[in-house]
Amino acid sequence: MVHPALSPYVQAAQANPGPHPSTVSIDQRRATYRQLAEALRGEPEPVASVVDTEIDLAGRSLSVRLYEPLNDEQKALVVYLHGGAFVMGDLDTHDALCRRLSADTRMRFLAVNYRLAPEHPFPAAIDDATDALRYVRSHLGEFAAPGAELIVMGDSSGGALAAVAAALTRHEDLAIAAQVIIYPTLGPELLTDSAHTYGTGYMLDLDHLRFDYGQYLGGWTDHTDPRVTPLLFEDLTDAPPAIVVVAECDPLRDEGVAYAGLLEHFGVPVELLEAKGMLHGFLRMGALVPEVMDFVDDLAEHMHRYVEIAAS
Repeated sequence: MVHPALSPYVQAAQANPGPHPSTVSIDQRRATYRQLAEALRGEPEPVASVVDTEIDLAGRSLSVRLYEPLNDEQKALVVYLHGGAFVMGDLDTHDALCRRLSADTRMRFLAVNYRLAPEHPFPAAIDDATDALRYVRSHLGEFAAPGAELIVMGDSSGGALAAVAAALTRHEDLAIAAQVIIYPTLGPELLTDSAHTYGTGYMLDLDHLRFDYGQYLGGWTDHTDPRVTPLLFEDLTDAPPAIVVVAECDPLRDEGVAYAGLLEHFGVPVELLEAKGMLHGFLRMGALVPEVMDFVDDLAEHMHRYVEIAAS
């Protein structure tokens, strides 16, 4: 059942689903996404510092934003990959969320502005996520205290990128303490029970997401590629310990649950956290639903536990 504070938004979305993305320019969609992020922002969480810089990867540079919390425990650096269906989102749309998470976890966050489709189709975002992780590991002292643990984290499409990056680099010496996968989209097929139940009118419209997958994949047609559909990884042995976050009233809920099960099947420690009554994207809705902050507190505790295990 949808949380009472969110019911008016569900009713509004069902009454006015908005235009199909095929009828709107990508610039207009990105502008609307930014406006929504601003509307949900609430009072910005105070942090000690926010620094914009760049990281130089092979053949390109990516903008990144480093958040230092007021009570920095200097135990971990979180590499954050934002959501937006692979075609929207940037450092600003997830600024409030990164501030809140950094403050609550007392960890530094490094948000990565990976390349978006359709200008940069698959596998550009995957390459950016994996190369950014490698860069941060080899330049950790530029972003965090010596000896800090490394965490990769992402929401929605960024959750998919985080999961794939963690899987692809699992045999490299990156020493990732945890992967935190938040209501991820894990493939373009979208055939689960939760997709059927919540696929229209619950903040994330699956017809829109299918269109965005088409933009993201471009000419790539192999949906069995685990970089496209991480649920089809044949082996995840030695992947980093995971926290998988799902929302009860999210069409992507069952995909997240299935991925947690897949990781567990290969012996990966997994914590599955389900937010009752919540919608896709709920972590950015703290200004609307105070209980979101309680969930963030719980998530922070789980992250700290994995950091302590990695450091021991």
